[in-house]
Amino acid sequence: MKLLIVVPVFNEETLVYQVLQEVLIVKWPESVREVELVVVDDCSTDQTISNLEKFIENTGTTNIKLIRHEVNLGKGAAVRTGIDSSDSDIVVIQDADLELTPHDLPLMLSTLVDLKIDFVNGSRYMPGVIRPLHSYRRYFFNKIFTYLTSIFINIRLSDVACGYKLFTRKIYNGLKLRENRFGFEAELLIKAARMSKTSIAEVPVHYFPRNKGEGKKIRNLDGIKIFWAILKYGLFRVN
Repeated sequence: MKLLIVVPVFNEETLVYQVLQEVLIVKWPESVREVELVVVDDCSTDQTISNLEKFIENTGTTNIKLIRHEVNLGKGAAVRTGIDSSDSDIVVIQDADLELTPHDLPLMLSTLVDLKIDFVNGSRYMPGVIRPLHSYRRYFFNKIFTYLTSIFINIRLSDVACGYKLFTRKIYNGLKLRENRFGFEAELLIKAARMSKTSIAEVPVHYFPRNKGEGKKIRNLDGIKIFWAILKYGLFRVN
């Protein structure tokens, strides 16, 4: 199979090359015959682009594609741009902030293949992984969002907002995704569940949280937008 790793990035001049370094040394299952990296810069205003170009030139790798948005459109839009630029069989979203480690991806991929399903959701709260403590308020509101989503789609989830989502091209092609910003994760998961409830699994992942001073992008307003996306696609069933 051909695996696509989409890396949406905005103003991550310090960490983005570290993310790519980590991805390049991941040991993939034998079922993966090709790995393609597509980095979509969402109109960064720092040195992200120049650092990426230097990294690609210095490593000499040919399987990293760099795409740049001329205006800032949001994470959801960047992910769609990356996916639509490839013909891969499997897609995974890799954030550029290193809160999630690429070394968890092989387990997610093996789960998808072994269970013969179409969607694997990462979970920062499932047991089985040792993690540092982080913001209780963020945890609390994520639990509320996850609880509501679970009710609306009738699937027991533990982390609707986790950035790690791995899925087949087949299920992606059946979705009409609209959200451009952080509501994208909720929309993607809800619509995928509507298509096939028995084709989704969750896998525990490591989590290394950072705060606003360290470059955390999501804000309180984004939480409201995520909540609205859950209501829109979960309760009101907007297509």
